[in-house]
Amino acid sequence: MNCMGRLTTHVLDTALGRPAEGLEIELWRLDGPAELVSTHVTNGDGRVDGPILADAAFAIGTYELRFKAGDYLKTTGQALPEPLFLDVIPIRFGMAEQEGHYHVPLLLSPFGYSTYRGS
Repeated sequence: MNCMGRLTTHVLDTALGRPAEGLEIELWRLDGPAELVSTHVTNGDGRVDGPILADAAFAIGTYELRFKAGDYLKTTGQALPEPLFLDVIPIRFGMAEQEGHYHVPLLLSPFGYSTYRGS
C-alpha cells in the first residue's frame, strides 16, 4: 500500500489555556509565484476538520501557513493593545518527504507564539 503524505495543524491559546477555536488559516505554496492553496478555520479542538493537504494534492515543496491570529485574539475578550502586537503569523517550512506526516502546531498568546514539527 502506498501511503501519501499529509499536512495537519493544531492551535492552542496558551494565554487562556484552551484550543483556539475559530482561527482562520491560509496555506500558500511558495515554489514559483506564491499560490493560495486553501483556507481553513479551526474547530472547537483547535484543529481543522481533516488534513490541510493530503493524498494526491500533497506535494514536496516550500509552503507557508498564515495564521490569522489577530482576528482570533479580538474575539477572546482579552485586553489587547491597539495596534495588536501579533496579527498574521506566517510559518514558512519545507516538506521533503512525499510520504511524510507534517504536523505544524501553533502555541499562541497575544504577545508570543511557538511552533515545531510535531507528529
